[in-house]
Amino acid sequence: GRNLQIPLIYGNPQSRSASFAKAQSKSLTQSAKLKDFLLTRVSDYALATIQNEVLLASQGDAGAFLEAATVEINGAINALTRSQAIAMYKSGYGEIGQIKAGFAVTGPTIQLAVAADVTNFEVGMELEVSATLSGALKALGTSGNGLIITGIDRGAGVLTFAYDIDDAANGIPTIAAGDYIFASGDHVSGSITKLAGLEAWLPATAPTSGDSFFGVDRSADVTRLSGQRQNSVGQPIEEALIDGASLVAREGGKLSHFVMGFGKFAELEKSLGSKVQYVDLKVNADVGFRGIMVNGVAGPIKVIGDMNCPSNRVYGLQMDTWRLNTLGSAVRVLDTDGLQMLRQNTSDGVEVRYGYYGQLSCNAPGFNINIQV
Repeated sequence: GRNLQIPLIYGNPQSRSASFAKAQSKSLTQSAKLKDFLLTRVSDYALATIQNEVLLASQGDAGAFLEAATVEINGAINALTRSQAIAMYKSGYGEIGQIKAGFAVTGPTIQLAVAADVTNFEVGMELEVSATLSGALKALGTSGNGLIITGIDRGAGVLTFAYDIDDAANGIPTIAAGDYIFASGDHVSGSITKLAGLEAWLPATAPTSGDSFFGVDRSADVTRLSGQRQNSVGQPIEEALIDGASLVAREGGKLSHFVMGFGKFAELEKSLGSKVQYVDLKVNADVGFRGIMVNGVAGPIKVIGDMNCPSNRVYGLQMDTWRLNTLGSAVRVLDTDGLQMLRQNTSDGVEVRYGYYGQLSCNAPGFNINIQV
């Protein structure tokens, strides 16, 4: 099935007392507090298409054949990997940006609310929008297509289209400031369609009664079931990290990593000055990168800069509480029939299919923190 049950103990049994009789009587009715998150696996796909004419023209030239195949295949892998990496920080509803508040949508451009989110977009990408994060998509114009990006100003965080995006022919007539933006096919009203990322497990706004996250009402114990949250807007980054580490330690957690966007990473680096301590981190034998080491009340914490992390967030994580649950590799060629390259049935070419099936889980949200910066 597509479901995976993750039990989470958020409270000790209350069968303790200085009185033996009281402890014994309470033990008959009190047990550990337990919630079961019923995770739903999601899927994500990217296809590489190569025309037969290209393959035939490169026969006999191994280098040309390899180039023809790898350009498309590597592009598909990169697109899928980026989709997964972006989703790791998001709510699970597929959002990749938001239209800036107060922006008058009357022409062929969109101004992003967070300019750094521009890295989530590519020329040729098809977009759809919703007024709310989990709500219904707005109706498309008479063309029946989403918004197709024709240009990107990556410095200003502006997306350009070939037509006025609020018209009824090609655009979305009711598109407006504040709308959430999704890649076409990524959003279904009320459903988690992408990985439930850090913003899902550690929401910036505390859940209230009636919350239902993978079947769990997290308002029973907001901190232990939905993590810590801290508003540090306007606070020096170094102080924000100290306060965040202290808040998590108070609840018994021990942060191992802070993850932030490159802008905040640079701000931290400059604020530390000559006191900065670098640390080399290894993903595997071939991939490594440099981070910064800071001291927390429960021990040293590694700080990592990531282009996929929203620029207005810092996440403090105890990494041993997190797991990416996937069927097979997280990004893999879909070849259960033994064929890595398939003939297309409606076009003169072949395709290679990549994808993954999985969901992110956390067995101790209270040992992690979402810091707004």
